[in-house]
Amino acid sequence: MTVRSLAWLGVRTDDAAHMVAFYRDVLGLQVIHEAPGATWFRLADGTQVHVYGPEDTDHEFFGTAPVVGFAVDSFTAAGAAMAAAGIEVVYPEPQRADGQMWQHFRAPDGNVYEIIGPE
Repeated sequence: MTVRSLAWLGVRTDDAAHMVAFYRDVLGLQVIHEAPGATWFRLADGTQVHVYGPEDTDHEFFGTAPVVGFAVDSFTAAGAAMAAAGIEVVYPEPQRADGQMWQHFRAPDGNVYEIIGPE
């Protein structure tokens, strides 16, 4: 398994409006999706940054820390290495879309992270 880069950043915050304004107006990130409680941005290299407000209940497991996604060359290999190490996954089945798989997990520091890679 090789971790190629950081692939994704998500944050769940009670102050979503100010974070959205910061990413959009100060950092100049491109808005690619808006829904009640969620705004997604894209950086110049294609990496996505998601902001989730308190009305978004799907991401409550994030807690208050930013969640970073690690791009791996093989989701299967990364998942196997993490399982062998006893790393706790947040939900039992990986999610899939557009030829990618991702899985959130709780690292030894107690925070949630994610692996994402090709199926």
